[in-house]
Amino acid sequence: MLPEWFMISPATTPRYRDIRSRVGTSGLHTVCTEAHCPNASECWSGGTATFMVLGDTCTRGCRFCAVKKMAKNPAQDPEEPRKLGMTVKDWKLDYVVVTSVCRDDLDDQGAGHFAACVAEIRRFNPKTLVEVLIPDFSGEPECIRTIVEARPDVLGHNIETVERISPNVRDRRASYRQSLGVLRIAKELGQKYTKSAMMLGLGETEDEISKTLDDLREMGTDFVSIGQYLRPSARHAEIKEFIRPERFDSIRKLALQKGFRYAAAGPLVRSSYKAGEYFTAAMVSGRQ
Repeated sequence: MLPEWFMISPATTPRYRDIRSRVGTSGLHTVCTEAHCPNASECWSGGTATFMVLGDTCTRGCRFCAVKKMAKNPAQDPEEPRKLGMTVKDWKLDYVVVTSVCRDDLDDQGAGHFAACVAEIRRFNPKTLVEVLIPDFSGEPECIRTIVEARPDVLGHNIETVERISPNVRDRRASYRQSLGVLRIAKELGQKYTKSAMMLGLGETEDEISKTLDDLREMGTDFVSIGQYLRPSARHAEIKEFIRPERFDSIRKLALQKGFRYAAAGPLVRSSYKAGEYFTAAMVSGRQ
């Protein structure tokens, strides 16, 4: 049973209702629905949405993720970037996050498709801010270069958990150090803003959380989000602990002390939670 601090009141704003009515007819996948995100109502009401491209089935088998898994996926939809650009315009979104399943079965692991999605969003919506939340692309620098050269406003890649726990909950093709390398390479290639996220409640210690934040800052990561791991099903990794809101607040303050431009931490915070506020808060505060 979830603790009392997980109780939320879904937003019922006109903007939320409008987007909710269009989700099923867009022909696109959203993380808001595919990954059972608890914050869809809040984000949609604020003009932010997270789209999942390259299909709804992942080639990897991480033990924390609700997304479907299969070794080889159907061919990617070449019309998806254009559909995405038009949907963002139709939904009148101010801030868009584009993420994807892992596609180890593709020659470029989907990097070119990602870049095309950014380009089409910009073509139809020149004022919309675009964040990408990318897989690790097996650490391949040329794949990361393809993303950076598409000029997303923010490039995110999730560290997911602390180094000790990572091998127990992530696919064997992923690793803590490889994820740090993705963030480092993105900065070296000229990406201005980078972002990462981690889950708590898998048995990590305070020292391990602090070390993970240090490692992310060493890679130049600008923004971080920290939330509670919630078990999607009995087949997934177990929850070891529910983190209280006041502890999340202490971790958020620690992250800011370590030099992150912006940090969000809380039981319901997810990697793309209120992504628009991440970016604008950092800019408006003058801490960029």
